[in-house]
Amino acid sequence: MPRLSPRFLLLAVAFTGALAHAQLVRLPQVTLPSLPPRPDVQLPSRETLPVRLPEEAHRAARILDLRRQRPDVIELDPRGNAIRRAELLWLSPAPQALARARQAGFVVLQDTTLAELDVREVLLRAPGGLGTGDAAEQLRALDPQAPVDFNHLYVPGASGTGTGDAQLAPASGAGGALRIGLIDSGVDAQHPALRSSSVQAWGCDGRRVPADHGTAVASLLAGLQGGVQPGAALLAADVYCGDPAGASAEAVARAIAWLLRERVPVVNISLVGPPNRLLELAVAAAVRRGHLLVAAVGNDGPAAAPLYPAAYAGVVAVTAVNAAHRALPEAGQGVHVAFAARGDLLAAKPGGGLAPVRGTSYATPIVAGRLAALLREPSPDAASAAVVGLAREAIDLGARGRDPVFGFGLVGDSTGVASP
Repeated sequence: MPRLSPRFLLLAVAFTGALAHAQLVRLPQVTLPSLPPRPDVQLPSRETLPVRLPEEAHRAARILDLRRQRPDVIELDPRGNAIRRAELLWLSPAPQALARARQAGFVVLQDTTLAELDVREVLLRAPGGLGTGDAAEQLRALDPQAPVDFNHLYVPGASGTGTGDAQLAPASGAGGALRIGLIDSGVDAQHPALRSSSVQAWGCDGRRVPADHGTAVASLLAGLQGGVQPGAALLAADVYCGDPAGASAEAVARAIAWLLRERVPVVNISLVGPPNRLLELAVAAAVRRGHLLVAAVGNDGPAAAPLYPAAYAGVVAVTAVNAAHRALPEAGQGVHVAFAARGDLLAAKPGGGLAPVRGTSYATPIVAGRLAALLREPSPDAASAAVVGLAREAIDLGARGRDPVFGFGLVGDSTGVASP
């Protein structure tokens, strides 16, 4: 088989991500690039369950639960996605249009130029008595050239309680020079699993609000199950701050801007949700500058529409398998899937100790950790080479070559058996 160039594979990743973005209901069947097989590895059975399972409703159930918790803050957009009530994102509106919006009763909550994203974002509250959808149409009429979107909410890519195993000893490796970003809920930086890593926090006005999901993902980045090498620096953006209505598109975009400003080469995002114009611009800016965003595909099931930011072009989308290398039945699938990793594990919980976790959220840091070892500085060419290098290391699962279930293959297990 001819050797594939880094530029060809980068274009392939971007092309398949664009296809996933364009097709929201049923993904097209396309010819995917392949890599040399790994005949030296003996793998267990890799059948997956092709049927829709109850777990695919996990995100919808989570959205309804969030709405019950905060009905004053959360509502649904026309497609059933959670949004912050009466809030709209207006991107680079003309001054005259913004003035007319104020006159019409819109309240400007925030007006900020995010230089790293090359965008000015204006966050507004719709006038009382005007539905959020109608308010969006009114803004579009005031300035047809300025994109308008809801302030969507994003939820963790976790599907429940796992039964996996883990060890507290960090992975061996290069260590201190590594820097990796995390966009999630708060991290318990005092947990023993993070003892070898420094944690630089962002968000929440300087408050530390440790949470289960962020702490678990951080611990996997920091060494549990072979994440980042000891001594690595984690730059952790808390986009929840203890608020179930946190993790808005605006908050995630600002976190991406911060990590771009800090020149963090690899960013783990174990959050999922719908497409959003501000988030799309943030992702495009990161990819353009040579950062790798590594994101969970979500747990809505193999037949579900793709979730974001994982499905955006240029994002490294990660799915999850169990100890037997079978795809988790709730894990998302699609042409945007780049890699698979173990997603049925033990991870740190706030206050100490470990807890079983399950979902694509927890596979993502395994891949992000490995890419962080391959990409030390943001660079488009180096980012391409890192993805290609990891693709060549991955154990080819499922159909020969890249496929919509496992992507290029399994990361984090070079032996073909479950990690100890």
